[in-house]
Amino acid sequence: MVGMGALIERKTTTGQTIVVGNVWATPEARVVSVRLPFGAFVWNRPSAVVVERGGRVERLPIVDVSRIALVALWACALAAFLAYRRWPRR
Repeated sequence: MVGMGALIERKTTTGQTIVVGNVWATPEARVVSVRLPFGAFVWNRPSAVVVERGGRVERLPIVDVSRIALVALWACALAAFLAYRRWPRR
């Protein structure tokens, strides 16, 4: 039997560093992978860019506006559904 840690894995990975002049930029992504007996599901999403310039390292987070909008739409749909269910019927 396979343990739960082997089925679901979450980690942060880094991409290839890009150098332009004296600026180094390295992308980061969060990875969630689910391994099943018949296959696997892997979900990647960008999380930040690590920028190094002049000896200073700065991590710039990436805000996923699309995901925020999608969660807001689902929340509104759920609220509308619950309001409809509680509305008195004649």
